Amino acid sequence: MAPGTDVEPQINRVDDGFAKGIESTANVTKDRNEDTMSQMNAAKPPRNVSAMRQCNSSAWLAELEPDVGIVGFRSPSEENSVFLPVFRSGICSEKGPKQYMEDEYICVDNLCEHLGTAANLPCFGAFYGVFDGHGGTDAASFARKNILNFIVEDSHFPSGTKKAIKNAFAKADHAFADASSLDSSSGTTALATLIMGRTMLIANAGDSRAVLGKRGRAIELSKDHKPNCTSERLRIEKLGGVIYDGYLNGQLSVARALGDWHIKGAKGSICPLSSEPELEEVVLTEEDEFLIMGCDGLWDVMSSQCAVTMVRKGLMQHNDPERCSRALVKEALQRNTCDNLTVVVICFSPDPPPRIEIPKSHKRRSISAEGLDLLKGVLNTL
Repeated sequence: MAPGTDVEPQINRVDDGFAKGIESTANVTKDRNEDTMSQMNAAKPPRNVSAMRQCNSSAWLAELEPDVGIVGFRSPSEENSVFLPVFRSGICSEKGPKQYMEDEYICVDNLCEHLGTAANLPCFGAFYGVFDGHGGTDAASFARKNILNFIVEDSHFPSGTKKAIKNAFAKADHAFADASSLDSSSGTTALATLIMGRTMLIANAGDSRAVLGKRGRAIELSKDHKPNCTSERLRIEKLGGVIYDGYLNGQLSVARALGDWHIKGAKGSICPLSSEPELEEVVLTEEDEFLIMGCDGLWDVMSSQCAVTMVRKGLMQHNDPERCSRALVKEALQRNTCDNLTVVVICFSPDPPPRIEIPKSHKRRSISAEGLDLLKGVLNTL
């Protein structure tokens, strides 16, 4: 978790997938679900996809600070109501300073509509994915086209969705190796978000990142799988791998990825480069306003908290998640990112985030997360 993000997400580590989330939504009446589905279709904005860790801008800080107070809001239990999320998203994907664009993404705001009645989903849902390719576009493109189908076609779906997702990542990896028309030496990170009712599962293999905006607070829901990360380094070394200058076996800057079969060797052999995703489960509440999914081209130059602050401010002004994703990409380019950029912003309500007022009795004020980022940037230049 990033510095300054001291509030833990409501995470349930339940091995039987979406049991809790589905159970909670089962108590909602049929009429209410139908109303929610119509809201989803009505709230879904037209998408015109553009091809296009320090918050160092003092102008941004001065403008954003009054609007993102973190005190004085009521918990969902106090509201005494059932929260039903409404999904809408915006995407921006830009080649950036690199010669080729190797990123891919998928956004499905309405799973029932996308999959049809044959999928037999237990409740309404959504699916999003960001795939940061390397060594060509074949692996990222293959993952984008197949990963969702592999999940819903798995025998464990939907009762054991965690198992279905892990199986889908492995199946996608092996199927890509068997696709003779594709370059199996290309690779891709894979960050996927599957939401069923109020239950959200984040699956990550690689260094893309998912960050939850929770009433202005950034909650990181995935871990960057860099070779130098302690847990990844120990796993790599245990399997006989080595790390040179931050690169796995001196070749790859990530510790988990789909593809890269020139590194993995024959299927079934032990390899320190893993395709297995790490999972996080969150039951969404009214405090959870939006999710940011981005490749490392964003997070290399921007903190999770700064991104959440920018998006929340943008949504309060114009309530357009696509404009927010474009703003993040533009800011990352101005900070001289060296990579492709893909950013997805997913909102959980048709309404903009509410302004959170600081109580009048609140006399003392601690430094904000953005202020800490600015201070770090100044100290690092000394």
